[in-house]
Parts: sequence; C-alpha cells; structure tokens
Amino acid sequence: MSPSPEDLVSQALEAAADPERRRQIERSLIRTYHKDIFSPFTKAVARYHLVEEGDRIAVCISGGKDSMLMAKLFQELEKHHKFPFELVFLCMDPGYNPVNRALIEANASLLGIPLTLFDAQIFDAVYTIEKNPCYLCARMRRGYLYSKAKELGCNKIALGHHYDDVIETVLMGMLYSGQFQAMLPKLHSTNFEGMELIRPLYFVRQEAILRWRDFNDLHFLQCACRFTEGLAGEAADHPSASKRLETRKLIAKLKETNPYIEANLFRATENVNLNMVLGYKKDGVRHSFLDDY
Repeated sequence: MSPSPEDLVSQALEAAADPERRRQIERSLIRTYHKDIFSPFTKAVARYHLVEEGDRIAVCISGGKDSMLMAKLFQELEKHHKFPFELVFLCMDPGYNPVNRALIEANASLLGIPLTLFDAQIFDAVYTIEKNPCYLCARMRRGYLYSKAKELGCNKIALGHHYDDVIETVLMGMLYSGQFQAMLPKLHSTNFEGMELIRPLYFVRQEAILRWRDFNDLHFLQCACRFTEGLAGEAADHPSASKRLETRKLIAKLKETNPYIEANLFRATENVNLNMVLGYKKDGVRHSFLDDY
C-alpha cells in the first residue's frame, strides 16, 4: 500500500532534520549520476549559452521531480561556475490543496531549496473549461511565472523540460498539429520584454531522473490539479489529459524494434534540409519550395 500524502510530508520533514541526508542526495548528483545527469546538464548550459555572467535566473519549481532536480543542479552549478550569477527558486501555488503544498515545502526543506512562493488561483480559472484545460493551464502558469520573475528582477526563467519532453513534442506536433516544430533550449519571451526562457535539462533523460529519485528515496508531487487529483500516478489515463501520454507510448512501442528511435527524433530537429521540404515559415512568413525552384 502506497503511503498517503500526509505520510510523505511527515517523512520529508523528518529527513530534512538530518543534514547528512541532504549531503548524500547532493553527492549522488556529482558521483553516482554525474554521467547521466550532471554532465548532460552542464553540456546544455555550455552548448546553448543558457547561463551568462550577471544573470538572475528564476528557477521555476512545480514540486515535481524534474523541477526539484533542476534546482539542485543549479545549486551545484553556482558552487563551481567560473562567473557569478543569481538564482531565485520560484514556486507558484496555482491552487494546490494544503497537503500538496505542504509536500512541496517539505521536499524543498529536505533538499535545501529556499523557495520564493506566491499564489495564483489558476486551477479555479480553468476548472470549468471543457476543451484543452491542460493547455490553457500551462499557458496561464507560464505567464504568471514570467510576470513574477520580472517583478523580482530576473531576466530568465528556467523550466524543467527534459530530453524526452523534447522528442515527444516534436512527434506530437507532426501527428496532432500537422507541423514540425522543436522545443528549443532557449527562446525570447514575446510578451515580457527582456526575458528569456531556458531549458537546462535539455539533454537529461527522464529515465535518469527517475533513477536518481528512487536511488535517494524521494517522493515528489505528481500533477495535482483538480482534473488529475486522486489518479494513480503519471500513467493514469484520463479524458482531460493531453496527447503526450499517447505519444510517449507510441515512442516506447517503436523503440521495441528500433532502439535508435529517440536519438533519431532528437537529431531530426537539428538536421532539417530546407532543400527537401515543401514549405516552411520564418518570422510568420510562409515560404514554398517553388520560390526558388
């Protein structure tokens, strides 16, 4: 029988009282999971110039495994990096129930993450929306995060999207939207001048994150909105869920006969041959292969 959310909060608070517990978790990133987590993290930071001198970065924490891991990686990066930058560990409460919020705070205490918490009643706003509530929720959450981060003097927000999110997004766009579009490692905000979004887990595999979580016996928040609350974990099927789970299952099925499926999907995003496509859009302008035929 799985422990209740209340039990998980108690366990995290008890562990937080032991400084050695936190040191063990931190050491696991540098030693046990250096190759699979810390090295891919620093590789993305360096290759895509995600962190620059003088940055003030809002590390956005949802309470899940990805964002909590990202926060710990940023703390390690801050210790060892060659130039100064600042971190704000920004956590938005979009309307969690008290136990879920307590779990986020308890895990942050355990991991030594100083949260900056603020409230935004987004769940109330999207609860009655029948069509694409998850999409609307995500859009609203990002807008609130940008706004709060800018208010706190940050020039960047960091989100916990990882390698698997990247390839799933590519395939989802093709299958469900009829477009080829990558999830970029960084992009300028179109609505908040001077702000950027960065994704430093770009090369980190979800499997490695799960192994790090389980190795350290950590228990993080799943999606805790009113649509999915009470469902059994990330794999629970639900009418309000996005197409991401379907796409994830499809990739897993294809991988059974081709172990290179994931790597090929990822590489496809940086190997687009514009001489061999019917059309593309650049800065909102549509171009056809016939333009230069």
